[in-house]
Amino acid sequence: MADSHAKNHDYHLVDPSPWPVVGSIGALILAIGSIYWMHSGQTWSVSWGALLGFAIVFYTMFMWWRDIVMESHKGDHTPVVQLHLRYGMLMFIASEIMFFVAWFWAFFEASLYTDSAIQATRVELTQGVWPPAGMEVFDPWHLPLLNTLILLLSGTTVTWAHHALINNDREGLKWGLICTVALGALFTCVQAYEYGHAAFAFQADNGGNIYSSTFFMATGFHGFHVLVGTIFLIVCLFRALAGHFTPEKHFGFEAAAWYWHFVDVVWLFLFACIYVWGSVGATIAPH
Repeated sequence: MADSHAKNHDYHLVDPSPWPVVGSIGALILAIGSIYWMHSGQTWSVSWGALLGFAIVFYTMFMWWRDIVMESHKGDHTPVVQLHLRYGMLMFIASEIMFFVAWFWAFFEASLYTDSAIQATRVELTQGVWPPAGMEVFDPWHLPLLNTLILLLSGTTVTWAHHALINNDREGLKWGLICTVALGALFTCVQAYEYGHAAFAFQADNGGNIYSSTFFMATGFHGFHVLVGTIFLIVCLFRALAGHFTPEKHFGFEAAAWYWHFVDVVWLFLFACIYVWGSVGATIAPH
C-alpha cells in the first residue's frame, strides 16, 4: 500500500510555525512603543516598549530564517521552490527601490521647485535657491567620494566571492566575504564620522531644514541598508565557514549579493544627485 503522505510534487508545504504570529505581536509592540517614545520627547528611559518590540522582531527574524536554512538542508528547497525564493527576493528589492524613490522624489521636488507659487513658505525660507541660502553642504569630492570608492570596491569583492563559490573555491569565497564585510563596516564608520562633522543638523532654524531633512533621511536610510547588508553578509560568512553553500545550491548567498549590489547602485544615485548635483552653487563646509 502506497504511503498516503509521500511527496509527489515539487512544492514545499511548510510545517505549522509560530513565527508569523510572534513577529506580528513584536511589530505591534515596536510600533506602539516607538510612537509613544517619539511623542513623549523624553530620553531612552521611556523607550522600553520599542526596545522590547525590537527584541521580539529580531528574535523572530533569527529563528524564522534558521528554520528556512534547516528546510534547505532537509531537501525541501526543490528547484521550483528555489525559483520562487528568487522571485520573492526580486520583489523585495523592487519594493526597496520604490522606498528610495520616495526620498529622491522629496529631494527633487524641493530642489527643482524652490520658487513655486504654491510653496510660499518654502520660497520664504529658502529664498528661492537650492541649497537654501546660508547652507554649508558637504564637499562631494572628499568623504562622499571616499565612501563611493569603498562601496564600488565592495561590489567587486562580493562578486569575487560569488565566482569563487560557483567554482568551488572555498578560500576565495571566505576571503571575498571577509573583504566585503570589512568594506561595509568601513563605509558605516566613514558615514558616522561624516554625520558627526556636518555643518547642519536634521532640524535647522531656517530653510535649511528642508535640505537637511531630505539629506539625512535619504542617506541615513541608505546607511541603515548598508548595515543590514553587512549583517546579511556576516551570516553568509559564518555559513560559508560551516560549509553550507555548494556551487549548485547557494541561494542564501545569492540573495545577499543581490541586496549588496542594490545598495551599491542606490548609493551611486545618492552621490550623483544629492552630493554632487545638490552642491552646485552651494557653500562647501570646511573639512
